[in-house]
Amino acid sequence: MPASILIVAYGNPLRCDDGVAWRVADALEGKFSASKVEILLLHQLAPEIADFMRNRELVIFIDAACVDDIHSSRPGEIRVRKLSGEEIRKHPSGQFSHVYSPEKVVALARELYDASPKAMVITVAGENFEHGESLSAPVASALPELISTVERLVKDAKRMTTKATT
Repeated sequence: MPASILIVAYGNPLRCDDGVAWRVADALEGKFSASKVEILLLHQLAPEIADFMRNRELVIFIDAACVDDIHSSRPGEIRVRKLSGEEIRKHPSGQFSHVYSPEKVVALARELYDASPKAMVITVAGENFEHGESLSAPVASALPELISTVERLVKDAKRMTTKATT
């Protein structure tokens, strides 16, 4: 039986702020029971991730976002959103490309495996996506809050699971 929570941290750790999700995953390693939480480190989302979503209660996607892609945001700003059924239906799984979004992966998991985990997307607005391994100052400053946000979501999900089984 897979862990009930899947954390999918993706981005390129050799492109400065794009590697922030990998830093979060490294910080979370060993903080949770492996039987409850599984962490995947990826460069990008792909159709194969749908298979990992089977029998999960919660999937948390973590990524950096370009400030230009997030309206009215500033570098280091963290956004957390729950994927709605409507958002997932808008991204049919049959349209294959080299770019997969969390919505598209969840839609594929639903179609192929009848999986319906709660899905959350956490993004941090990045400032520097050049070659390199260092985070920009705003993203580095946001890292502790980003880690604690993921920890809180995991703990809340565990609490909800405990209440549901009692």
